[in-house]
Amino acid sequence: MADERKLSMSEVRKTISTSLGSAFGFVIALVWSNVVLGGLALTGAPMTAPKDPAGLVIGIVVALVLTIFMIVLIIVIGRWGSKA
Repeated sequence: MADERKLSMSEVRKTISTSLGSAFGFVIALVWSNVVLGGLALTGAPMTAPKDPAGLVIGIVVALVLTIFMIVLIIVIGRWGSKA
């Protein structure tokens, strides 16, 4: 019975630490969101809903370029983090 309780406490600690890590990551994402949006505003990228079809196309292109760039960064950082 005592072993089951230790296992249970271990699982609780693991769950709490994962939840806190996720919460901290969310806060970091919010901060970086402001930085990225500020950078896009400086470049003149559209920051509101498009008013015409050309604005929609520009928004889609910007979103695709940023998505590809972020995926490459995730891969690079993942490889860097997995080095022994």
